[in-house]
Amino acid sequence: MKSKNYLGLLTLIAILALPAFAFADGLPSFVDLAKKCGPAVVNINTVKTVEVDNSMENFFQFHGNGQNGLNPFEEFFKQFNNRGRGNHPKQKRKTGSLGSGFIISDDGYIVTNNHVVASADEIKVKLQNDGRDYTAKLIGRDKETDLALLKIEADKKLPHLDFADSEKAQVGEWVLAIGNPFGLGHTVTKGIISAKGRIIGAGPFDNFIQTDASINPGNSGGPLIDMNGKVVGINTAIIASGQGIGFAIPSNMAKNVITQLKNDHKVSRGWLGVTIQDSDENTAKALGLQKKTGALVNSVNPGDPADKGGMKVGDVILTVDGQKIDDTNDLLRTVAALPPGKKVTVEVWRQGSTKKLSITLGDRNGKTVVAKAEQASPKGREESIDDLGLVVRRINREAEAQSLGLDSPMGLLVIEVGQDSPAENAAIAVGDVILEANQHKVNSVKELQSIINTQGKKRGLVMLLIKRQGTNIFRTIELKDK
Repeated sequence: MKSKNYLGLLTLIAILALPAFAFADGLPSFVDLAKKCGPAVVNINTVKTVEVDNSMENFFQFHGNGQNGLNPFEEFFKQFNNRGRGNHPKQKRKTGSLGSGFIISDDGYIVTNNHVVASADEIKVKLQNDGRDYTAKLIGRDKETDLALLKIEADKKLPHLDFADSEKAQVGEWVLAIGNPFGLGHTVTKGIISAKGRIIGAGPFDNFIQTDASINPGNSGGPLIDMNGKVVGINTAIIASGQGIGFAIPSNMAKNVITQLKNDHKVSRGWLGVTIQDSDENTAKALGLQKKTGALVNSVNPGDPADKGGMKVGDVILTVDGQKIDDTNDLLRTVAALPPGKKVTVEVWRQGSTKKLSITLGDRNGKTVVAKAEQASPKGREESIDDLGLVVRRINREAEAQSLGLDSPMGLLVIEVGQDSPAENAAIAVGDVILEANQHKVNSVKELQSIINTQGKKRGLVMLLIKRQGTNIFRTIELKDK
């Protein structure tokens, strides 16, 4: 009897020692949350006019299976379509699409995705438990973050949602998605925040919240709501072949964009005027950094803010106004979130030490910095650099320099890259122009070989600044022991 009691006591102790969440009453109830937040979520219906080809062969969509690959009926209809071609303009047809959105103020401002309303001729909004269709006015939209702001006029104060602080959201938190998947109005799905800071190639400022709450076509523009009933993200993207993987724009990014759209009907973003790349472990080592961090400057646009502030090629941007920069995406988002005209302190790593620069930001305004150039045919004297596995030659002609994206003849043109060589392993390509080695300009093989023999062999690697199709990039080559 005592042994049974002892066993029961041990079992009770083991149960009490387990995590509390394992013995909760069950999953949280989302009933009250859905009731509270649902009325502020809207169904968006857009109409746009498209041109369609009304020719008979396109209408019937014939497939060649007769003589000369043509269907005999296709030949019959072609004789009529070809007669007087050009006199029959394409017909216009209206098409519709569905999406979601949510009200952010009681006077009728609505947030949704840009792709929901882009090119729309007419935007209609339907509220929950309201039989009316409201005509919405497009206040502004931002393609780069895929956000848009609408406005409807109602004769009553409307239910609305507030934004949460997405920085405080944690992986594993419960969230609720409300929207209109496949046109099924006011559908509620639950899940958790699966990850933060996701980069999916949707735009230059990717920083998505990933969730396993079910998101489908039609959910776009709807809110991702935390357990306090606030919007932590705007549901935007899905992976078509994936399940339980959806992406939402963080509320903190959205707040800044929406405020600008409301006040100015457009978004203005800070601009440095540089091209950048991430650095790997070898590049960080070549630069004398303890670890890979920051954004490595490939080029500085003449006359742009960075140039005026004293930034140089090869600088590594470590902080902007005290905010740490981990990589290129960090820098893009940080600078873009700042207003043009703002004076910022930028800390850079240069030649083994930190330096602070004062830079007044310009206006990004959709600028790009990549310019492609024709690649010149290699001619002239060629020389080998065995340590790297390269054959190069000097650039002497103005025309050739311009075709390679150079302001004047400079550097060494890569003519050949040896198979399985250090250069090939570092992704050096034929047509690249070597401008610098370990942040020293090189205009001859002798200069390059000297840097390899001294700094290169001491560090076990050499970092090259190369020009490729008009764009500067860094490549770090590990030197093989002989």
